[in-house]
Amino acid sequence: MQAGHDVALVLTQPDRPAGRGLKAAASPVKRFALGRNLEVFQPHSLKTDGSARIRAARPDALVVAAYGLILPQAVLDVAAHGALNIHASLLPRWRGAAPIQRAILAGDAQTGVSIMQMDAGLDTGAVLAQSGVAIAADDDAGTLHDRLAALGAEMIVATLADVQAGRVLPVPQPQQGVTYASKLGKRETLLDWSRPAVELERAVRAFRPSPGAATLLDGAPLKVWRVTVTCGRGAPGELLSISDAGLVVAAGKGALAITELQRSGGRRLAAGEFLRGHRLAPGVRFG
Repeated sequence: MQAGHDVALVLTQPDRPAGRGLKAAASPVKRFALGRNLEVFQPHSLKTDGSARIRAARPDALVVAAYGLILPQAVLDVAAHGALNIHASLLPRWRGAAPIQRAILAGDAQTGVSIMQMDAGLDTGAVLAQSGVAIAADDDAGTLHDRLAALGAEMIVATLADVQAGRVLPVPQPQQGVTYASKLGKRETLLDWSRPAVELERAVRAFRPSPGAATLLDGAPLKVWRVTVTCGRGAPGELLSISDAGLVVAAGKGALAITELQRSGGRRLAAGEFLRGHRLAPGVRFG
């Protein structure tokens, strides 16, 4: 809108239950659109309904960002310039649903944004623009998402200008280097203490701020929000030492100092504050 485009129709998913009362809540996209008197459409599926409504808007191009519904070919064919997807990875690496988390989990040094011409495949279309960013040692899924979102916003505006001017050159994705960023599973968030500490530290960052990495203590779930890799040897999951600076837990290789954690139903606490309310002694096992 700030770039001067006429937004003919805004699609966002149906209102979802949210909050303690589980009342239907509008997405931020819907709230933004209604606040600017834009027409909003919230289909449950685009396979059975949607293409006629989108066609009636007579779009020159569709812009897609983290929409979450499959666009069938009938929708992809509606606009003269097709559907342009803002994807948070350097394609063909990390096609799929969770590219930001998978990049952190894998220990990638770099990721980025690809503006892609959508086709019937899973993030397989030609790339119209691409820009990389470094993944910092303290990045989590939240901080990286926000940087990539800002970059993607700049890139889609520039790409639309290139499309409009006929300057865009679609580049087919190479067959080499294809990886898939599958959707996160709940079991993945449970820390496996037999893994090296460096991998567990990446998992904590990849699952922050949502859904959060987890472990078990005395059979009860415990969220692990912040950790640092440290030295230590012991049975995987064994609590080696405790201090206000952190709870040091042995991993398959090395150890983790848990510096922020949360009991089920409680609030997030720094290690020192947690210890003042929970008695722990070395030798206790997490798992």
